[in-house]
Amino acid sequence: MALTLRRSGKPSKFEQASDGSMTLIDHIRELRNRLFIASLGLVVGLIVGFIVSNWVFGLLKEPYCALPSSWAVRADGTQYCDFVVLGVGDGLMLRLKIALWVGIIVGAPVWLYQLWAFIAPGLHRHERKWAYLFVAIAAPLFAAGAVLAYLVVGHSLAFIMEAGVLGESTKLEVSSYIGFVTSMLLLFGAAFEFPLILLMLNFTGVVSARRLLSWWRIVIFLSFAFAAIATPDPGPFGMTLLAACMSLLYFIAVGIAFLYDKRKGRGKEIYADLDDDTISPLDEDDRVPVGASDPIEAPSPIESPTPVNKPRPLEGRFDDMT
Repeated sequence: MALTLRRSGKPSKFEQASDGSMTLIDHIRELRNRLFIASLGLVVGLIVGFIVSNWVFGLLKEPYCALPSSWAVRADGTQYCDFVVLGVGDGLMLRLKIALWVGIIVGAPVWLYQLWAFIAPGLHRHERKWAYLFVAIAAPLFAAGAVLAYLVVGHSLAFIMEAGVLGESTKLEVSSYIGFVTSMLLLFGAAFEFPLILLMLNFTGVVSARRLLSWWRIVIFLSFAFAAIATPDPGPFGMTLLAACMSLLYFIAVGIAFLYDKRKGRGKEIYADLDDDTISPLDEDDRVPVGASDPIEAPSPIESPTPVNKPRPLEGRFDDMT
């Protein structure tokens, strides 16, 4: 019974890490254990991804298979969506890559929780609250960006292929095509996280909503420049759509920032509406006339310094030993 009570009164690892009582060796052991659990989650996700990799590949190849030039006819007369395969192991490596991507997504709840459980003790309570909110918003935004990228690939793939020197759609190499689609998905998903950065700056008090709104020309220009440089789609459709979505998300983030500033009472300071060169107004009652200054007392005399004794000769400073 005493042993049970002693165990129940022992602080948890979270409490030890929060109050700083956990030693460096305990931190390293905790990191090792959490990395091991996170790796197990990734391995399970990799197995699941390998199982569903064929279904995922069928989903990713839909924009390509929608083109008439992508179809070929077998010897028995049946049609199939044909790709160009250059290497012997390209098919297997492509399946492993798809399984890895799916495994990272499926195992995200496990390794994200382990990462959060390791860094959360070093954060304050309000910082953990904002982290929960931003993670809850980041996942739907990334998913929305990935869905938009999939639609962009479906509408612009034919234009990209027909605008080249060949002038018509041709068969594509399978690894290059999957790399192109996954790059579009990741790029659009990451670009949709842009408003979270603005909201984080506003919620932490770094910039106000009025200051964010004053950047609208720069943000729109940078959105189009980023979309033109980073988008692997050379057509104007994907670039324009990505830049327009980033600009729309920017204005939505600014609107949320205005609501947050209004809720917190920001911008209502005493001198908020005054220009930097405006003279501060003074009431008549607060004005005090400047008169003659108080008399200054005469300085008191300083005592003369104590005379310093004359140093002894060098022969008398040391004994025979020194």
